[in-house]
Amino acid sequence: MSVTYDDSVGVEVSSDSFWEVGNYKRTVKRIDDGHRLCNDLMNCVHERARIEKAYAQQLTEWAKRWKQLVEKGPQYGTVEKAWNAVMSEAEKVSELHLEVKASLMNEDFEKIKNWQKEAFHKQMMGGFKETREAEDGFRKAQKPWAKKLKEVEASKKAYHAACKEEKLAVSRENNSKADPALNPEQLKKLQDKVEKCKQDVLKTKEKYEKSLKELDQGTPQYMENMEQVFEQCQQFEEKRLRFFREVLLEVQKHLDLSNIASYKNIYRELEQSIQAADAVEDLRWFRANHGPGMSMNWPQFEEWSADLNRTLSRREKKKASDGVTLTGINQTGDQALPTKHSSVSSYEKTQSYPTEWSDEEANNPFSSTDANGDSNPFDEDATSVTAVRVRALYDYEGQEHDELSFKAGDELTKIEDEDEQGWCKGRLDNGQVGLYPANYVEAIQ
Repeated sequence: MSVTYDDSVGVEVSSDSFWEVGNYKRTVKRIDDGHRLCNDLMNCVHERARIEKAYAQQLTEWAKRWKQLVEKGPQYGTVEKAWNAVMSEAEKVSELHLEVKASLMNEDFEKIKNWQKEAFHKQMMGGFKETREAEDGFRKAQKPWAKKLKEVEASKKAYHAACKEEKLAVSRENNSKADPALNPEQLKKLQDKVEKCKQDVLKTKEKYEKSLKELDQGTPQYMENMEQVFEQCQQFEEKRLRFFREVLLEVQKHLDLSNIASYKNIYRELEQSIQAADAVEDLRWFRANHGPGMSMNWPQFEEWSADLNRTLSRREKKKASDGVTLTGINQTGDQALPTKHSSVSSYEKTQSYPTEWSDEEANNPFSSTDANGDSNPFDEDATSVTAVRVRALYDYEGQEHDELSFKAGDELTKIEDEDEQGWCKGRLDNGQVGLYPANYVEAIQ
């Protein structure tokens, strides 16, 4: 074991063994590492809690947006309820993930933080009390043995130097015997040198062996003292390892939603809602509310009246309750649902028929003098508005030839106010003019 020992400076370690002077420092460093690992575990839990919160928020936002789209879209009946059940699942799961976030932060994070505070005690001059105690314990246990080891190293060095000197003296003596130029007196000096070196070798060897013997005698006590301090460090580390295992198990329980009854119920209810979707029932409802099952004010003979000669404006025709319209849907049937804007075509949303009509060209509301179809006989009294720039909130794909199509974020110009059925007229930047749902855009501030 070739080492040098200095109480104040430390040691230069030449071996990786724990028993080498100074190698106990790895065990001492483990205490500081334990404190840092507590911080790492808290950061790990904290980051996961942030992920749970962000996921919960994304689920809520997704559910809210798609609920609005489904409600405003053309889907109806039991399939609509099944579709909405998917968004309800997201909202319920979002609540569970918020509970996971709360458990991670309020229970697991705080538990680690409190344990760390109780296990590690900071000193005024820096470092931890536990680290200093372990350092002092190892140094005290190692100091007597290290002192003897230093003596062994010194005696070994002296012995090896004496052996080297003896070898040189013998070599000179042998060389002098072959040199006739040397006188007897010089030869005698060389021989005396050899003899002296041999005595030095014997003395240093004896001292070296004695110091080794003393070191060997002190080794058992040294090992016992080092073992005692090491076991104290082991017990401290064992507490940390067991605590980490306990905390990680609690984290696992908080993250595992599969064992929560309410989580299983969410998907049981979702499955039931989807299974309840009935195509036959939805078709029956649509027939009763938007098909041949609807009631109808069939044309009847009416006496002439001067008021009927008056040309009705587009807005007045929408308000007329006696007129025959394609968009006037009477709620009949067993399960009538509220009429949605997109349940009928855009042409029906913007057009209504007068009570009197004729095949003659002059009185046909479908006739147009404009080849492009831009003029509408029902728009003769429509109120003009100042063009307003608007931005699309959602994607919209036109269902009829007179509807606009755009993507969320696109900008266009509103050239006519929203009508009573929720449709506006607008113009895209490419010049196309058409209709779009008013609630799909917002005004640009």
